[in-house]
Amino acid sequence: MGVRVSTSVSLSLVLLLTACTGTQATQRFTRDEAAALLKKLEITGLDLGEFPIDGASSIIDGDTIRVKGLSSSMRLLGIDTEETFKHDYERELFAQGWEAYKKKMRGSSVHPVKMATPNGDEAKQFAQNFFQNSRTVKLERDHPGEIRDFYGRYLAYVFAKDAQGEWVNYNVECVRAGYAPYFVKYGRSRRFHKDFVEAQEEARSAQRGIWKPGGMHYDDYEERLKWWAEREAVIYRFEKEQQLHPVDHIALTRWDAILKLEQRVGQEVTVLGSVQELKFGEKGPSVVKLARSRTASLDVIFFDKDVLLASGIQFKKGEFVVIKATVSKYKDSRGGVKLQLRVSTPGQVLAPSIQLEEMLRDTNSGDSEDAPDGRPSERGDEGD
Repeated sequence: MGVRVSTSVSLSLVLLLTACTGTQATQRFTRDEAAALLKKLEITGLDLGEFPIDGASSIIDGDTIRVKGLSSSMRLLGIDTEETFKHDYERELFAQGWEAYKKKMRGSSVHPVKMATPNGDEAKQFAQNFFQNSRTVKLERDHPGEIRDFYGRYLAYVFAKDAQGEWVNYNVECVRAGYAPYFVKYGRSRRFHKDFVEAQEEARSAQRGIWKPGGMHYDDYEERLKWWAEREAVIYRFEKEQQLHPVDHIALTRWDAILKLEQRVGQEVTVLGSVQELKFGEKGPSVVKLARSRTASLDVIFFDKDVLLASGIQFKKGEFVVIKATVSKYKDSRGGVKLQLRVSTPGQVLAPSIQLEEMLRDTNSGDSEDAPDGRPSERGDEGD
């Protein structure tokens, strides 16, 4: 049973209904059925229920789909398919040769980059074929409190019925088919970790899709997997500790993070967030912004620049960090009241000491342990 979100929060969660255009039947769906479906997304729970789609035309790419009644797409959890060719400059560069294209797109980036590939187009085709005959899908969350991603897209596992009428987890099957790795950059799957691990091992052993040597796909997956595992280690350790300290451990990815911080003003908390921006203050304090979305962040204040530099947080842009500090309020230049964390010692910026080898061993074992929030792990093949 889900818990209904407060009115003020629910307003920020509800998306605009699609425009009332087309036939009378379409308009009736937009006004009535879509409104009913949107109410499901105001509830913090795992099972969102069934939503109508338009088969293959609902597919944006291999890891993004649309369902009727929502103006926002669904970002599918646990997978990261390669990009499709959408722009002329990509096609023009690709026409110059595959090796030159990869080198140009990577540029000087210290981390692997996302770019359009023939495999990305194949992944989209796989998704279109998977949902070709679907008129209804079932949506589920990984955590009842994680509703949208940084870009405002709803986060979900999507299930479609097979020929026998059984619900099948597309996210896992996309990995099994070799069109995506098990994507843990933002944390492992709490519900289907074992399924994803087994699906990836099967795809790699069979050299399907992205695991086929010499194919026109990313050739740096080992680098990507290592980078993602390092990020996952921070998240995994935090969530393990959060089980023991649920009140004062707050993840900014949860819809109720700000409400929890409001309740802890004047008290010490431990916050997980990704570094969005760093502003060095010439005369005043320096500010590190921890991202919540494209338009919302939490300020971490450093009055001493030496403390900031000693913490190493200046090297963590785009990465997850854990901050242990007291919550306070301040008035901004417009008179509004905002929350902030104040850091006075380098040790308040925490770098969990978990070993990467330990994380990789846990990930590869696929152990079916309790999820980080205390719920038993659930498998994708158990019921609907």
